[in-house]
Amino acid sequence: MALSETAIKIAVVFAFISVCSPFSNWLIGPVKAQDAAAQANNPLADVRAFNIQNYYTPSFTGSGAFPANTSWLRYAQPVGTPVGNFLVRASLPFRSVKSSAVSRTFGMGDFNIFAAYSLDTGAPGVTAGVGPLLVVPTATEDVTGTGKWQAGAAAVYFNAKSKTFQWGGLLTWQTAFAGPKGRDHTNIIAAQPFGFLQLGDGLYTGMAPTWAFDIQNDRYNVPLGLRLGKVFKRGKTVFNFFVEPQYSVLTKGAGQPEFQIYMALNMQFY
Repeated sequence: MALSETAIKIAVVFAFISVCSPFSNWLIGPVKAQDAAAQANNPLADVRAFNIQNYYTPSFTGSGAFPANTSWLRYAQPVGTPVGNFLVRASLPFRSVKSSAVSRTFGMGDFNIFAAYSLDTGAPGVTAGVGPLLVVPTATEDVTGTGKWQAGAAAVYFNAKSKTFQWGGLLTWQTAFAGPKGRDHTNIIAAQPFGFLQLGDGLYTGMAPTWAFDIQNDRYNVPLGLRLGKVFKRGKTVFNFFVEPQYSVLTKGAGQPEFQIYMALNMQFY
């Protein structure tokens, strides 16, 4: 795919966010350290956020598999509209795949965006959202993307009634609706259950593995992990740094991660 075409597709999506931004509702003001720690991992937090996340995978199922690395740039923004409030989250991956003992392919992956409509749960500390999802085939290499336009839906739930333990989950589904006939069709469900235990002084533990189910090819990967993270506030920015090794307890099909290290720096702008 031509780089100029890729840039145009990304620009169109970000233009949509920019058009909506005048209606955005920002949460500005002092934030208690305890509240910041409890909301640091909330995917529906009513604040702008920018995340830098990385998955290093040293081993996969099947023969001939080499280490791989995927880095994600992720931006989230609350958007107020006449019909209600949305949380728009856009993600762009960059992948490095070793195709042989002497060669490695690096490239941009497919652009992913969803808009979660904020539901009125009626319970303080509990947030939920549901909305459409779009995947744009921006990959610069065949092995770093699907080559398909995909659409689907996303649903999110986060329970922070307790300042000590927070839990919830993110569920997404996406399937191809357009793209080159020579590329494989896609039909993927991903579930990310999470739970976090606050240890005090901004330290916390827990896990947020992503369970991927490739319905089209009858493959799946179910990892479990253990996270150690630190939340701290500087000015109006809350930083959340963590490392979470994950081991796959259930897999089916070749090319599934056996073990991976998930680490990130997440930032929320109050």
